[in-house]
Amino acid sequence: MDLSKIKTLIDFVGRSNINELTVTEKDVMVRIFRTSQGQEAAAEPWQKAGSTISLAQDAGSDTPSRPEKTSCAVKAPVFGVLHRTPAPGEPPLVAIGDEVEEGQTLFIIEAMKVFNKIAAPRSGRITHLTEIDDGEVETGDLLAEIA
Repeated sequence: MDLSKIKTLIDFVGRSNINELTVTEKDVMVRIFRTSQGQEAAAEPWQKAGSTISLAQDAGSDTPSRPEKTSCAVKAPVFGVLHRTPAPGEPPLVAIGDEVEEGQTLFIIEAMKVFNKIAAPRSGRITHLTEIDDGEVETGDLLAEIA
């Protein structure tokens, strides 16, 4: 299930009176629920293989009474092949829960035989990572979130 579908479902739950929604596509199940604090919508994707990647998104960020959104989205600036490791056989550059510094390399996108380093736009903790590794990403695809 791609992230744009998940975001659409989160937005839907955030705008509606639905408290919980579970959607399964292929071997991925996403549970979207409304939390009690501020009635935010959040999603928990699960893969059959036991992946622990999680995603939380504010559903009502347009409401003036809410504080500003504290997470920062890292999106793909170009179309290309996303690499989460600096070289084959090496560990990923970052993992969920890692503390990163502004300017730290998070990913590498290979476009037309040029390796573009994708840097953290700010310091913080990684709260979401894309599952794509050595696969294609489109311009604007969500790669990570930093809280």
